[in-house]
Amino acid sequence: MLKNRRIHLQRFFEEYSLAAVLFTDLRNIRYLCGFSGSEGALLVSPERSWFLCDSRYTAQASEEVHDAEIRECGAVRIDTIAELAREYHLDRVGFEAAHTTVSAFRRMSEKLPGIELVELGTSLDEIRIRKDRDEVEQLTLVAALASRSLTAVLGSIRPGVREADIALELELEMRRRGADGTAFDFIVASGVRGAMPHGRASDKIIQAGELVTIDFGALKDGYHSDETVTVACGEPGTRAREIHAIVRTAHDMAIDAARSGISCKDLDEVARAYIRGKGFGDYFGHGLGHGLGLEIHEMPTLSPRSVAVLEEGMVVTIEPGIYIPGFGGVRIEDTVVVTGNGCHVLTSADKQLLVL
Repeated sequence: MLKNRRIHLQRFFEEYSLAAVLFTDLRNIRYLCGFSGSEGALLVSPERSWFLCDSRYTAQASEEVHDAEIRECGAVRIDTIAELAREYHLDRVGFEAAHTTVSAFRRMSEKLPGIELVELGTSLDEIRIRKDRDEVEQLTLVAALASRSLTAVLGSIRPGVREADIALELELEMRRRGADGTAFDFIVASGVRGAMPHGRASDKIIQAGELVTIDFGALKDGYHSDETVTVACGEPGTRAREIHAIVRTAHDMAIDAARSGISCKDLDEVARAYIRGKGFGDYFGHGLGHGLGLEIHEMPTLSPRSVAVLEEGMVVTIEPGIYIPGFGGVRIEDTVVVTGNGCHVLTSADKQLLVL
């Protein structure tokens, strides 16, 4: 399966007349050869591949790396790359410009004289934009783990509890169920803090009658989940119920509309138009969603500015929200995989307004 993923590179070899592509971004390296460590490089030509690491990772690479020759490097990895370039006549090499610092580029230029370095930009990350069967299975498993963890800790949300305590209990529950860690710093935003789309869990004490927005995700074997619920800690007011119902309807409409062939901009507008029609358009400031996989935020982006079109196999979030300063907010989010005739929802926490 990993070898099959390198088929995505063929267009880069042809379009840019490349002899090889050098990968240093660890997400792309893991996607293409399976290595999960924190240091390494992957050099891929149309005929063969080399994984480069120092002695700290040789044993790990021998267990994880598939369909690539492992080369142990000395103190300066670029010297080994230069040796391979000379040995295999790699005279034109593409690299991940979006993940390369200026200093790293200068070092490559100095160490690879006579080799033309070609900037490939963010387009190289598009090799991961459509998920294969193995990836969808991984994303399904991590989504289920996170959803069940949230359901298990909902009873802990009550007046007098700190937001940070909820986040900690949720993380511990995920780890007990097998997560490697969290996908990001959890958002637990209660009451007026709900107006902060990225209101990370704080020392604020949750009060009776407040809405509580919880944006959470697990990390397992490199893959991320992402999901958001907004619940009520005690009986909510009429306005809170109204806003939750609007966001829930916008969320459901967008999921119903998600399918291969719809533009990301048009899908964003499905939810945005409904919220705008209810008079809350000024309070939905972010895009409808984003791709995810080996990163928590990947292509494509679902927003009014997006030029992408959904394709079968893409995995994206659907997360409309309303955020009113001085009052609070609501966000509801699910992760879906796009299919030929619609989409399949991977996340499963209850999205109705739960009164705890």
